[in-house]
Amino acid sequence: MDKPGGTTFYFINNRIEDVLEKAREAAGNKDIRISGGADVIQQYLNAGYIDEFSIHIAPIILGKGIRLFDNINKEKVSLEIIKTLNSSLVTHIYYKVIK
Repeated sequence: MDKPGGTTFYFINNRIEDVLEKAREAAGNKDIRISGGADVIQQYLNAGYIDEFSIHIAPIILGKGIRLFDNINKEKVSLEIIKTLNSSLVTHIYYKVIK
């Protein structure tokens, strides 16, 4: 899916290494952004593939879900908040991964 401004989204359900390789090929020397829920973030964090990530919290109760910071290998990964932005509708938290 192509978006205005040159952003292209690929929706792939495969091993994370295969997805990352395809993203690197498509991006060339540009940054790669991977979107997904807690399960996706956990997999990429534990594999050591993430340098920075952001989460966006809205005051809406949706029901059950996966806890983002469960199942993170705390011996391999620690996080530092590098920026927060908030409004009455959403809070954005930006993390740097300390390896």
